[in-house]
Amino acid sequence: MNSWRDTTMGELLKVEHGFAFKGEHFSDAGDLIVLTPGNFHEGGGFRARPDKDRFYQGRFPDRYLLNKNDLIVAMTEQGEGLLGSSALIPESGRFLHNQRLGLVRPVKDAADKTFLYYLFRADYVRQQIRNSSAGAKIRHTSPERIYRTKVRVPDKPCQAKIGAILLAYDALIENNHLRLSLLEKMAEEIYREWFVRLRFPCHEKVKKVKGVPETWDNTRFGKFCMLKRGYDLPDKSVEPGEYPVIASTSITTYHNEFKVNPPVITTGRSGSLGTVLMVHSKAWPLNTALYVKDFFGNSPYLVFYTLKNMGLETFNSGAGVPTLNRNHINGIKIAVPDKELQRRFDTTVSPIHRQTEQIKNANAILTNVRDLLLPRLISGKLSVENLEIQFPPGWLRN
Repeated sequence: MNSWRDTTMGELLKVEHGFAFKGEHFSDAGDLIVLTPGNFHEGGGFRARPDKDRFYQGRFPDRYLLNKNDLIVAMTEQGEGLLGSSALIPESGRFLHNQRLGLVRPVKDAADKTFLYYLFRADYVRQQIRNSSAGAKIRHTSPERIYRTKVRVPDKPCQAKIGAILLAYDALIENNHLRLSLLEKMAEEIYREWFVRLRFPCHEKVKKVKGVPETWDNTRFGKFCMLKRGYDLPDKSVEPGEYPVIASTSITTYHNEFKVNPPVITTGRSGSLGTVLMVHSKAWPLNTALYVKDFFGNSPYLVFYTLKNMGLETFNSGAGVPTLNRNHINGIKIAVPDKELQRRFDTTVSPIHRQTEQIKNANAILTNVRDLLLPRLISGKLSVENLEIQFPPGWLRN
C-alpha cells in the first residue's frame, strides 16, 4: 500500500471531446460507425449494435477516427448509455468519436490506460461523475468535472498489474462469447440445411409431394406448438433467487419462484418482437413474452429454430407498441418433419446446446469473480505489488 496515493483524475488523464457529425450525412449502411453512449453496457465495455448503429458518409477531421485500444468514456446519460462508462475500442479504422463521448489520453508516466479503463468502472468513481453532472432531462459531464474526481491510485507498474489481471478475465469472457456465437450459428445452419433447403440426411431417397417430403405433416402452426402469454411479475415482487425471469428479448433478473419447467422457449410479445430464446432451466416468462406451453410431442429444438426463422418481427398487431398476436401465427401453414427425422435432429444439435450451456455457466462464474476482484484491486485492498506478471510485448501502450 505504500505506493498508493490520493490524487484526482486530472493528474492522470486528459479528455478530448468528439466531433459534431452532421445529420444529413448519416445512413443505414457504410464502413464507418458513429459511436454513441448507446454503445456502452452496464459494468463497462463496448458493443456493436447492428440494428441501431449509425453510419457516416460525410467528411470529418482524421483525428476523430478511433484506433484499436483507444479509451473512450460516455459524457452523457441518454437512452441505454451510462454516464461515465468506459470502453476500449476493439479495432482500428471503423469507429468515429462524436461529441457525446470523451477520448481519454493517459498522462505519461502517471497512468496506465488499462488501469484507467477499470478505474472508470469503479463504483466510487462513477458515483462522483454522476453527482457532479448537470442537465435537467439529459445528464452530462465535462472534462473539467471528470478532472475533479478524487481517486486513490498506485504507481504505474502496479497499475499495469491490476489492469492485466482484470483484462485477462474480460478476454476469457469475450472469447467465450465468440465461441457461443459460432456454436449458435452452427446449430442454426444445421436447421436451415435440413428443414429449409431440405438437404437432411438421405434426402435423396425420400419421395416428395409438391416439393415436401411425403412423410412430413402439412399442418398449421397452432397444431405444431401452443404459445401462451407470460406471467405478471412487478419489479417490487421480485425476490432474489435462481430462476431466470425472461422478458421480450433477454433474461432481466433472477427470482426465487418459477412458472415453467425446462426447456423454456420464449419470444417477444410486446415492445420488442422477433427475439427467440431457449433456456434449459426452470424459469418465469414475463407478460411481455410468449412461451411454448405445449410442444405437442415435437422436438423443442425444432420448435425453437422454427420460431427463429419465421420472421416474427413482421407480425406487429399493435397500433403504438409493437405487439405479437399469437392468433395471427397459429393459422400459418407449415410442414412438420416426421418424428424420426426430428429425433436425428435432436441427436445432432443437443450436444451443441449442452456445450453452449457449459460456456454460459463458465462465463457467469468468470463475470462474478471479475466483479468481486475489481473493487478490491482498484482500491488496493488486494495487493498485487509482489505479484510477478509476464506482460506480452507491447503491453504498456502509453
